[in-house]
Amino acid sequence: MTNVAVIYYSSTGSTYKLAEAAAAAAQKAGGEVRLRKIAELDPQAAASTRDGAAEHRAATADVPEATPEDLEWADAILLGTPVHFGLPAPQLMHFINGTSALSIPGRLLDKAVSAFASGSANQGGQVSAILALHNAICHWGSVIVPTGSTDPVLYEPNNGNPYGVSSTTKNETGYVHDENLAAIDFQTRRTMEIAAAIARGAEAV
Repeated sequence: MTNVAVIYYSSTGSTYKLAEAAAAAAQKAGGEVRLRKIAELDPQAAASTRDGAAEHRAATADVPEATPEDLEWADAILLGTPVHFGLPAPQLMHFINGTSALSIPGRLLDKAVSAFASGSANQGGQVSAILALHNAICHWGSVIVPTGSTDPVLYEPNNGNPYGVSSTTKNETGYVHDENLAAIDFQTRRTMEIAAAIARGAEAV
């Protein structure tokens, strides 16, 4: 069984919907799943006081907060973020910045890791946010798992990059297109398949 950690930050719910769909896809594929949210750094910050933010926090109050142990436990990791000025959310980066105690001794080595993002507009920085997370994955020594351009779902009009699922919210609170949800299902299964291949290779050595 593949251990899958879906770790996300979401201010008003769009990234959460992608993360929730990823967790459901992992469970359907037979994985042991941990869905974990990133804690707020400052509840009074602008992103945390947007329309719908308080309601989203209340609706997801029962989702456990991510810890470094969740990363160590997982074989496959999916990281989800909204776009902040073309970068991952500072809340998620704060969490990643605290992972040195795992990465330096090699406890994140060879894990399969993939990333997804949501933003308010097309070309709003989703790809650059995903690629920024790829930088961190390299420092972990983990294996980046992109979506590639290999499945028909990735060619649907509301999908369309080879790095990771990108959702355009159109400034609608909690909005995610169904085509994005189908794509995150594919991305999750692919990440689990790569994690399983890594495990088989390690056993064969």
